[in-house]
Amino acid sequence: MTSTAVEQILVVPTTLFHDVGYFEGISTNVEPYLQTLLDPINTSYQPRDMMESDPGYKQLIPYCIFRHGERIFYYTRGGGQGEKRLHAKRSIGVGGHISSVDENRDDSPYLEGMRREIAEEVYLEAGCTDRCVGMLNDDSNDVGKVHLGIVHIFELDEPKIRPREKDMLETGFATPESLMAEIEQFETWSQICLRGLFQ
Repeated sequence: MTSTAVEQILVVPTTLFHDVGYFEGISTNVEPYLQTLLDPINTSYQPRDMMESDPGYKQLIPYCIFRHGERIFYYTRGGGQGEKRLHAKRSIGVGGHISSVDENRDDSPYLEGMRREIAEEVYLEAGCTDRCVGMLNDDSNDVGKVHLGIVHIFELDEPKIRPREKDMLETGFATPESLMAEIEQFETWSQICLRGLFQ
């Protein structure tokens, strides 16, 4: 991709999300959403710069949470991470946009994009199992209005994960209880996951 190329990202019409079943916060009934929203007949790739301000579309974002035993991986977003509106916020989620570059691989573009985003952001140095546990929607702010999260929990065999991105700061593992005690420091999606999945 040249420096002048505009990234093309995977989106679905917001009306389609509403048709499957609108919700605010988190839904653990993932199958109906995955079947419809990841069906290639319903998705398209659109210019990222346009989609960031167009609530007529939802950008599909894998939101990956890494856990070892009862402790969850967390970090603080530095100034160089992609979404400027989330800088300096703490997070328990790793992930990002599905791009048109993910389309020509062996697996589904969504799974390819999720693996690419993980590899770009962290060094995952332990075996793990992955399960999809929820859908995230937060229309209370401008970031949330144009994104729809798909939440995955990765159960790590060992607590061996470290940042690859230099702007992923203050990393570590902590119990949900200790993270909940500082929940206002976290980005909205992390707050929703902590309250909805771990409380």
